[in-house]
Amino acid sequence: MSEKEKSAGQLLKEKLLRDPKNAGLRLSDKELAEADAYCEDYKKMLSACKTEREFVDWAVPVLEKHGFVPFEAGREYPAGSKVYVNNRGKALMAAIIGKKPLSEGARIAAAHIDSPRLDLKPSPLYEETQLALFKTHYYGGIKKYQWTAIPLALHGVVLKKSGEKLTVAIGEREDEPVFCVTDLLPHLAQEQEARKLADGVKGEELNILVGSRPFRDDEVSEKVKLNIANILFEKYGMVEEDFLSAELTMVPAGPARDVGLDRSLIGSYGHDDRVCAYGEFTALLAVGAPEYTDVAIFADKEETGSDGNTGMNGKYLAYFIEDLAQQQGVTGRAALSASVCISADVNAAVDPTFDDVSEKRNAAYLNYGIVVTKYTGSRGKYSTNDASAEMYWRVRTLLNSAGVVWQAGDMGKVDIGGGGTVAKYISRLGVDTIDVGVPLLSMHSPFEIAAKADIIQMHRASLAFFEDK
Repeated sequence: MSEKEKSAGQLLKEKLLRDPKNAGLRLSDKELAEADAYCEDYKKMLSACKTEREFVDWAVPVLEKHGFVPFEAGREYPAGSKVYVNNRGKALMAAIIGKKPLSEGARIAAAHIDSPRLDLKPSPLYEETQLALFKTHYYGGIKKYQWTAIPLALHGVVLKKSGEKLTVAIGEREDEPVFCVTDLLPHLAQEQEARKLADGVKGEELNILVGSRPFRDDEVSEKVKLNIANILFEKYGMVEEDFLSAELTMVPAGPARDVGLDRSLIGSYGHDDRVCAYGEFTALLAVGAPEYTDVAIFADKEETGSDGNTGMNGKYLAYFIEDLAQQQGVTGRAALSASVCISADVNAAVDPTFDDVSEKRNAAYLNYGIVVTKYTGSRGKYSTNDASAEMYWRVRTLLNSAGVVWQAGDMGKVDIGGGGTVAKYISRLGVDTIDVGVPLLSMHSPFEIAAKADIIQMHRASLAFFEDK
């Protein structure tokens, strides 16, 4: 329809009202093909990196291949220098030094690389009814019943008595065994089914089945436990005490998969928040010579409150900016106060089966692009960063200028919804911060869903932010 054929009301509506559109209608066939191609590499990363340690181990060689070097405090870095900080193998920062001094601030993008899971307890191995099991302590917010009767893989590290570090990943290849949390059959679950859904499976019932064959010796007790301990010793040189100096976790086994007859979606464990981390990471690699110093953060511990020395509630970002600023005769405080940040974390998409929890005028939808979220928190904006109007305008203008497909969205109805990101920990340093991320279905489940058309927008948004002049 030409402009002349449009009615006065149609023209006025186009001028005054927002009209979000599905990315499948906004993007060209070429752009959709680019999204599909981009997501093939994303799926490979997602399948390979199921813990924060694995993401760091994957990312560092890629950074070095693109010219990034370990950061050295006290050394001068001219514009264009590429540096990274590996924080204990569990968190990562990478930066490209800009042409402008840090007195004018940095462009900071922060995502987290940990995800909800089942961590093994320090003394996990036990035997009951001639079965060997691991005790777990769940990590982050999960619906516990979702973790029963699905194949799980064992990932992590073990520091053995000798000091040798053993890297573990069992259950991902077809020729490897998997593990599982068992569940009651319906015929015997009357009492269990009478529980509230949140207690349908209790934390102490998330026990991992790891074996059933006994060690053949009638002179010892707990023969199945002993047999599993013997397998661990013969294959890995582990003894039971080595579990005490280990970080071992159970995660859903298997690779990321296309979802839907049109293959427009990806289902996988760990979209939250590696979908944003990946977009941020690939954008930093694509940056040329930025005007402002670009900093990408890949943080640990977000799912448990961002505490500890690898979480964003720690000091390592502030120390890094202070070290960079001192080389230019600028205080870290001044550099941070002049900086801006996008907190790259996922948001909840409207689920048509459970749409009553969403306030649809202010909710996110799959295939409508990345979500800009002014505030998170819960019930009265408690425990949140609430981005200023000026910061929202800045990001809105930037995304529109770059042609990024985006939408505005909150996380659920006021008295129902709630959630947190790393934004509040960065903004408390004096940095103007706003949440920007990919919408998901089934967030925090073993099989989260994201749309390919949205995933590539995180890359495009991060690139526009890093290249902002």
